[in-house]
Amino acid sequence: MGLGLFGGGVGAARFFGEAGAEVTVTDKRTAADLRPSVEALADLKIRYVLERHDPDDFRGTDIVVVNPGVADDSPLVAMARGAGAQVEREINLLFKLTPHNPKLAITGSNGKSTTTAMLGAMMKLNNPATLLGGNIGKSLLKEARTVAEGTPLVLELSSFMLEGLRDLGESPQIAVVTNLSPNHLDRHRTLENYYGAKRAILDYQGAEDTAVLNADDPELSNWGAHARGRVIWVSTEFEPEGDAAFVADGHLIVRIGDEETAVGVVSELRLPGRHNLANALAASAAARAHGVHAWQIAEALANFSGLPHRLEMVARSADNVVYYNDSIATTPESAICALNAFGGPVTLIAGGYDKGSSFEDLGQAIVRKARRVILLGATASRIEESVTRAARDLRRMPEIVHARGLGEAARLAHDGAIPGEVILLSPACASYDQFRNFQERGELFRQLACAMAVSRGRAAS
Repeated sequence: MGLGLFGGGVGAARFFGEAGAEVTVTDKRTAADLRPSVEALADLKIRYVLERHDPDDFRGTDIVVVNPGVADDSPLVAMARGAGAQVEREINLLFKLTPHNPKLAITGSNGKSTTTAMLGAMMKLNNPATLLGGNIGKSLLKEARTVAEGTPLVLELSSFMLEGLRDLGESPQIAVVTNLSPNHLDRHRTLENYYGAKRAILDYQGAEDTAVLNADDPELSNWGAHARGRVIWVSTEFEPEGDAAFVADGHLIVRIGDEETAVGVVSELRLPGRHNLANALAASAAARAHGVHAWQIAEALANFSGLPHRLEMVARSADNVVYYNDSIATTPESAICALNAFGGPVTLIAGGYDKGSSFEDLGQAIVRKARRVILLGATASRIEESVTRAARDLRRMPEIVHARGLGEAARLAHDGAIPGEVILLSPACASYDQFRNFQERGELFRQLACAMAVSRGRAAS
């Protein structure tokens, strides 16, 4: 139920198809919308029910595998349960199939993909067989059939996935929570429900397990009481007591027990922003907790250049206008982090699908950090209102421009940029009102940015 475009639905369909099951895939989206996923399953005999869900499919099935995006209170899922079906989630199946594989998992509102990728790079240097998957976009169900016992799994877990693991009663042996801010309230309804789903990453840990928590986060700084094992506190602001990951004399330091180890150099990190320093510290703490050597952590950090669509530098013009693709920024907090990563003039492109988030803090950040903001999508007027209110308080007003789409926004950014400026796509919103997902939005911006950079180069010459 819910094929999606992020790999989990494809992984589950392939797993059961290759096992000889009769597989039905049902999704409310069209075949055109789901084309990459459907094409990935072209070699299997699968029945598709698209643009709708047929209740008869749920009454007459043995197992329903539910996409993370499907709400727990779905009437069709309840119907399937009532008819005797086993309801599963892809991540739950993975945990069931790999009981003897240590799991290092990352969640949080922002930075979880980058932290997951960083930790994966560290772990692979220590054990090349390490598997990386989950919400980062790769199902590991196929590998679960053959993976050797003891091989580590590094997993990004969304709040939706963690809801499923809560039903299973399992948590990873090493759990990282990067930060927390309001998100997915259209699904979770309340902030308490959202935070509760995230907390499931700790709920079933044991005394021998480890939690890596952000001491700088107002909510997470209180989560030590929820942890049942070791807690390693991460901070970019101060040196926490006890087990901790922090910065001292330009070095990343991890202290566990009586052992304090330098695992990297701040100046060698290739990703901008204090939030990426926090991500590096969190990944380093988790790696050290698993026994990864300091030199392996340092090498992984020095070579890590980031992930697509995550504050990714995609082009630079001859007059030093630099284009950053941060399409992954689907919350105001993510966009604030991106704005704070730069010290010079910034043109921000923002706006998109309305998830019910507040833009008040974003408005403050835009007034403080941006020279111009180009707004698009369903949230454009709400963001403009927050900027206007902040401007009255801060007595500074950035230029505000509206665009009908990303193409027009990119052209306006190009036409009004000054030498040395950053043009930053960091939408603070989901993409569903104009794109299938944030990847499609980011890919279009990358293409536009490359063309604009070349055009400015000709103009400058």
